[in-house]
Amino acid sequence: MILAEELTKILSSDQVTQNLTILQQHSQDESFHEPHLPDVVVFPKSSNDVSRILSFANEHRIPVVPFGAGSGLEGHAIPVQGGITLDFALMNRILEIYPSDFCVKVQPGVTRLQLNKELKKYGLFFSVDPGADATLGGMAATNASGTTAVRYGIMRDQVRDLEVVLADGRTIHTGGQAVKSSSGYHLNGLFTGSEGTLGVFTELTLKVYGIPECVMAARAAFPTVKQALNTATSILTAGIPIAKMELVDSRSILQMNRFQETDYPVMPTLFLEFHGNDNGLEQETAFTRLIAEEQACVDFIYESDSKERKKLWKARHHLSYAFRHGSPGKHIEGTDVCVPLSCLADSIEHARKKMEEADIDGAVIGHIGDGNYHTLLVIDPDDPNDRKKAHEINKAIVEFALQHGGTCTGEHGVGLGKIRYQRTEHGNALDVMMDLKRLLDPNHILNPGKLFPMSSPSTLNIN
Repeated sequence: MILAEELTKILSSDQVTQNLTILQQHSQDESFHEPHLPDVVVFPKSSNDVSRILSFANEHRIPVVPFGAGSGLEGHAIPVQGGITLDFALMNRILEIYPSDFCVKVQPGVTRLQLNKELKKYGLFFSVDPGADATLGGMAATNASGTTAVRYGIMRDQVRDLEVVLADGRTIHTGGQAVKSSSGYHLNGLFTGSEGTLGVFTELTLKVYGIPECVMAARAAFPTVKQALNTATSILTAGIPIAKMELVDSRSILQMNRFQETDYPVMPTLFLEFHGNDNGLEQETAFTRLIAEEQACVDFIYESDSKERKKLWKARHHLSYAFRHGSPGKHIEGTDVCVPLSCLADSIEHARKKMEEADIDGAVIGHIGDGNYHTLLVIDPDDPNDRKKAHEINKAIVEFALQHGGTCTGEHGVGLGKIRYQRTEHGNALDVMMDLKRLLDPNHILNPGKLFPMSSPSTLNIN
């Protein structure tokens, strides 16, 4: 069977391509995992297109891998077994905004910045910010979060309904527009974070929020990581309306100063953001400063001017670029874990110790309000020894997290990189997950090789 020719019988010819450049673009994401070419890339325009593609692929046992912006960090969109890549670039419409219901209905190819630009007209915004301008379909598939999760929650908390096409081509809805429901199983929670292994999203109904009257940003430096984290815990205990709470270690501050020509104290530093009203935030920011000073804070500044806030947050968001800029020819290998807040300080110190022992440079940063932290490892991608060290550091960090009641990934997802830890983390519950996979995708065509090892589809000759 010639796959592209068969697919053009289902779709128009301009929706199907085997152009080598486009195949290469869809062979990788932002991760360090080895690229792999799909056999064909398809650009669906509707839910019906997706349904017909999956029915065909299921009948012939051809792998299907959804693709959003390619900004994933664990190889989710890499078609490791070839087959069909579904690119949702043509399904990028904002279908409906419901201002009074604080929700929006979108197609999966809509990006978060595209959505927020439109929502701003209504005085609303979508809260989840993973850093990259990712597609909302991809963010739901990986259960993305980011800097605002401490206040507004993660992607799973924003999903009210998903339109999902199953492996056999059936289309279902997992929820509705209501704020809550006690009816039936929580399918929103099941499909969000399933990384394209249980179904393909063709429509999302998401929760949105009112733009706060006032936003303030702050930066606070401390002699030790422990003091910074004690401050973070006290802020949360006090019920201060914190919207962002990020920890950046001293090595990273040094790199920021070099890259952006800033003069921040080279110490563990909290980057904070507050959402509320003018009078309230003046008091909350002053209270936060007192809390920080009790933990020997040596430098506390805050900004309400939008330009100055963006400048402050630029230092945090551009950290990866700062290390890339300072290490020509090197590669940044990132990973994440999430631990209980009570052991976050020990976890971060453990990560830094492992990096120093291996003589690997890089950053340790965290969304410390929810216990999620990242390491950015600066390595030579052509040096097998560097790659081995990075693997060992990642392994040690994950094992430490699992030993202390944490998870192998807080927001990046499992993809290819964290499969090996699933049995350790989930135990017998992994068997339940695999049973669900077999039930919904018995021929294993949906993003095979991700989340957990499963037998691959028995494909026909599709050259």
